[in-house]
Amino acid sequence: MKHSLQLKLSQHLTLTPQLQQSIKLLQLSTLELNQEIERFLLENPMLEREEGDGAEPSLAGYGAEAGPASTPETGEGSGEPRDERTRDEDRAYDETPEWSGSGSSGSNPDDEDADFQEYQAATTNLRDHLDQQVSLSPLSDRDRALVRFVIEALDDDGYLNQSLEDLLSLLPPELEVDVEDLSIALHQVQSLDPTGIGARSPQECLALQLRAMSPGACRDLALEIVEQHLELLAERNFVRIKRATGCSEDALRNAQALICSLDPRPGLRYSDQETRYVTPDVVVRKSRGRWTVSLNPDAMPKLRVNALYASILQQNRGTGGALTSQLQEARWLIKNVQQRFDTILRVSQAIVDQQRQFFDYGDVAMKPLTLREIAEQLELHESTISRVTTQKYMATPRGVFELKYFFGSHVATDTGGAASSTAIRALIRQLVEAEDRKKPLSDSRIAEILGQQGIVVARRTIAKYRESLNIPPVSQRKAI
Repeated sequence: MKHSLQLKLSQHLTLTPQLQQSIKLLQLSTLELNQEIERFLLENPMLEREEGDGAEPSLAGYGAEAGPASTPETGEGSGEPRDERTRDEDRAYDETPEWSGSGSSGSNPDDEDADFQEYQAATTNLRDHLDQQVSLSPLSDRDRALVRFVIEALDDDGYLNQSLEDLLSLLPPELEVDVEDLSIALHQVQSLDPTGIGARSPQECLALQLRAMSPGACRDLALEIVEQHLELLAERNFVRIKRATGCSEDALRNAQALICSLDPRPGLRYSDQETRYVTPDVVVRKSRGRWTVSLNPDAMPKLRVNALYASILQQNRGTGGALTSQLQEARWLIKNVQQRFDTILRVSQAIVDQQRQFFDYGDVAMKPLTLREIAEQLELHESTISRVTTQKYMATPRGVFELKYFFGSHVATDTGGAASSTAIRALIRQLVEAEDRKKPLSDSRIAEILGQQGIVVARRTIAKYRESLNIPPVSQRKAI
């Protein structure tokens, strides 16, 4: 063995702190970006917001609820303006208002500037709603406590998913409560509003609602179907239902309509889950025959370097080590935020250019598109396109969409071209909506119709797309 010196040449990528921050900001949603900026503002005195720039962004006219993207058929996201911000009431009243309502202490009910959050906070959840009714009921303290115990066991839909025996095991023996006591308490719960609450199955929930109605031929038939033939109704086996009940086709149709009007989840209307909103990063408009993209100014935080601290640092060069570092960090952040939105704008415009037929004609005109195609067009890495299109939203006249919505796999056509999976789904939806409900289209028939239009799709692919659209199978779409 002997010692030796060797020269080796290699290449490797070093991510500087500035580059790491740029990548991190690029993949954040608008909400996460604002949270990150708030953290920087608290930690770095050299950074500040420009005057008039609030912490919560909004976009008048393009607000949209978070969740599944709006579709051209519904047109959601392009209606009346929505604004997340609520206005604070800073002015004091000179005299006490003559009117005072619940949850409105010290406010005028006719004041259009009333704080929306005040009304939002006044919303009661299911347990509060039921407890208010129990408080007014002529029950003994013991019975009222048992009713409230059962109420606490309900889920958000208003169902009791535990058996009375399981509930009984949770109570201490010294209370001397038996199953009969809990059964009476459950009966009291089921008599409360909303009707159907406290049910132990969807069948019982529907039956409770029907029993609360006035007796009649339609109601009695609907109750018989729910209690004895609900599975047949779910299977749309109307022949067996008519044979079992001896009813006519018109009577069965009316009973089915009554059952469909019932609420299988009565507790959901009192859910305390708040609606989440998204703020679009870009806005698409048609100008002079061309679809163009612009950044949403309400989604862009307006940042600047604190002029006072910067001037102090300028006057004391070489003595402000910490401030110098914070000044550099502030400049990096401002630059990276601007670069983030510039990249989003470039990618969004490239997507719109590729999918301009969609903006003119809707989902059926969507083209197959991959991240790689946009990456090659803009000379960016595919991972960058992936970061840009995740949790970034585009406001269009057809609704608000996540940028990823415009990418999809392709299906071959007879002419050697390709059709987007999004366009296939739109065609399936159109065919189902236009079908004869007495003779609905099977998956095989839909595949055959698309084949006649030159689009080659297997039956199992149709089934997969249909399920993704929450369209039930042919047996469950059949009407009387």
